[in-house]
Amino acid sequence: MSLSNSQYDQLMRTYEQKQLDNEYRLRRRYEKIYSLIPEIKEVEHAISSLSVQKARLLLDGDETALSSLKEELNALSSRKIDLLVSQGFPADYLELHYSCPDCKDTGYIGMQKCHCFKKAMIDLFDNTFSNLESYSERKHPQIIFAGNNLSGKYLRNLVEFLEDKDFAINVISKSGSTLEPAVTFRTLKILLEQKYGKVLAATRIYVTTDPDKGILHDLAIKNEYEMFKIPHDVGGRYSVLTAVGLLPMAVANINFEDILDGAQFASFVFNNKDVSNNDCYKYAAYRNILREKNKDIEILASYEPSFQYFIEWYKQLFGESEGKDGKGIFPAGVNLTTDLHSMGQLIQDGKRNIFETVINVQVDRSLIYLPESEDNFDNLNYLAGKEIDYINKQAFKGTVKAHVDGNVPTMVINLEDITEYNIGQLIYFFEKACAISGYILGVNPFDQPGVEAYKKNMLGLLKENKN
Repeated sequence: MSLSNSQYDQLMRTYEQKQLDNEYRLRRRYEKIYSLIPEIKEVEHAISSLSVQKARLLLDGDETALSSLKEELNALSSRKIDLLVSQGFPADYLELHYSCPDCKDTGYIGMQKCHCFKKAMIDLFDNTFSNLESYSERKHPQIIFAGNNLSGKYLRNLVEFLEDKDFAINVISKSGSTLEPAVTFRTLKILLEQKYGKVLAATRIYVTTDPDKGILHDLAIKNEYEMFKIPHDVGGRYSVLTAVGLLPMAVANINFEDILDGAQFASFVFNNKDVSNNDCYKYAAYRNILREKNKDIEILASYEPSFQYFIEWYKQLFGESEGKDGKGIFPAGVNLTTDLHSMGQLIQDGKRNIFETVINVQVDRSLIYLPESEDNFDNLNYLAGKEIDYINKQAFKGTVKAHVDGNVPTMVINLEDITEYNIGQLIYFFEKACAISGYILGVNPFDQPGVEAYKKNMLGLLKENKN
């Protein structure tokens, strides 16, 4: 697998950005530690002063200065580690952390490409349509999501598709009684047992459910299915960073450790009590200020198609968390620029009860340019040689200006680029902002009493007509 010069440059820029990110995270860790353990700042100052003092002695010819410097520095370093560990932090918390410790995020060990560089080369050639590639081309199993609807057509098509396929099942349901996944799991479980027999089928079923109780929990224990646990106090819409989301990520060859690192970093950044310096709190506050101005519909938008299902998750997160007690901001979503040709008119000139939040990906690494055409058949040669991302960004800027001019208040969340680490931060940002926004609204953002009404009616109808 060979790289063009531009692709090689692209990878090296990624490594340079990793090094900058590492240094930035270290600075933020220092800020956190200095606020929690002020004595460490004093120890750091003592280390700096001691080094300068001993350097002067060495220059003056004091040969004992070096050995005494080492002893005193070791003592201060040990003190710093003791302070960290005593407060529950790792001993290396105030050291640079690398995605790849072997090459220290340079891509090279000596003159040789590091194993992480070789993996990065493979990832570079991964694409939006990787799930549609042939078995030999894919770098992960083909992943199909099911159990999120009750469509007979969808399930019939899925069964027919799987009949001659080698497959496994990860069923996710905390209670095990939610009808959509339950119906699909029963159907696919029987298909799997018919293909492999009950014993071998059991090795292909993975259950993500409540750790102590419930239909799925009991079934997993009885049949010795491998089980992944959903924490008691985490509701479905907040469960992305548990086994609910992390297991599918791992299967899809997504670096879920970077997802978690990003979320952990965000938990430090967005714990700042100063609202003026906390974007998460500001977002939650702005949403409710706009609601009080009769802006009761929020549209989450992105100009990257890969955010389509992230937007669907956002709709569930805020819809179930805030929509209660006759209150709530209605969460909607659009995929731009596609939906400018359907929802654009309504957003621009419809009822002025909406505001917009845009996820803007600042750096695109695809490096694809609009080619020049000899006959300029579409009159687009004035854009020839421009990156497609440049064109996309102008659409973003022009649309934001048009919407703001049309009395659609717009917030922009800038995401440097699409990496696991940054997505982890974004997930945490929305989860915490949702909780804060719910409390500002005056509702409990962690319950969902309204969903029980339709379930009760639906199950009543099904049981009434069971004969």
